[in-house]
Parts: sequence; C-alpha cells; structure tokens
Amino acid sequence: MILEREVTVVWEQGLHARPAARFVQEANKFRAAVTVSNGRRSVPAKGLIGILSLGVKKGDTVRLTAEGEDAEAAMAALVGLLTSPEPQG
Repeated sequence: MILEREVTVVWEQGLHARPAARFVQEANKFRAAVTVSNGRRSVPAKGLIGILSLGVKKGDTVRLTAEGEDAEAAMAALVGLLTSPEPQG
C-alpha cells in the first residue's frame, strides 16, 4: 500500500538545519520507504542532505509518500511533526 499526503510546513525555519535533522530522525524510526517532494524534486525522507537540498520554507507544501509495512504509522508521525510547533534543540 502506498500512502500520499500533502502537508504545509508551519515551522519558522522550514526544513532547514535542526528541524530537518529532527524530521530525518523521526523518519528513520520506521521501516517504510518515505519520500518528500517539493515541486518536481523528490528525495528520501531518511537522508539529511536530500531534505536540505529541497529548500523547503515555512508555508511551502510538500508531498509525503510512504510505502511499506508501517507506512501508516510513519505517515501519521511525519505529518504530525510537520504540522506541530517547531522542535527545539
């Protein structure tokens, strides 16, 4: 099963530096293959350099795609993370 969801990033810094690291750390908790797309570019959610290369800013909409045995849990966690207050530290 493949899940897709569009999410508007609410984090002040977008997916840069520490917030991106937190996102990648969360993605790596799951076995599902998760990708993040911003426009035409799509990168694995488990790689920091790829996430940073998307240049996602506050207010940008990204598409998350998850496939695998725990895709639903991965999608729920990552969507929840992107739509919650920005992680600190």
